[in-house]
Amino acid sequence: MDEAIILTGKQIPLARLLAMKAALKMEIIGLTRSRGQSMYSLIKQELGLKGNKQNVLSQLEDYIGEEMINGHS
Repeated sequence: MDEAIILTGKQIPLARLLAMKAALKMEIIGLTRSRGQSMYSLIKQELGLKGNKQNVLSQLEDYIGEEMINGHS
């Protein structure tokens, strides 16, 4: 089992968005990062999203879907 996945070029920003989505889901259920800014506030700041955590998650999922369809990530 020596397989590895290598992300290149346009795949890297999409992978980052997916990691941000996973981290926000963890914050929603009560698990937070040990230091620094919360993922919730980071996502709102970087993408200009507004609302509570659940609404921001929904908006982020829509944003990721658009990026996957348009291939701009």
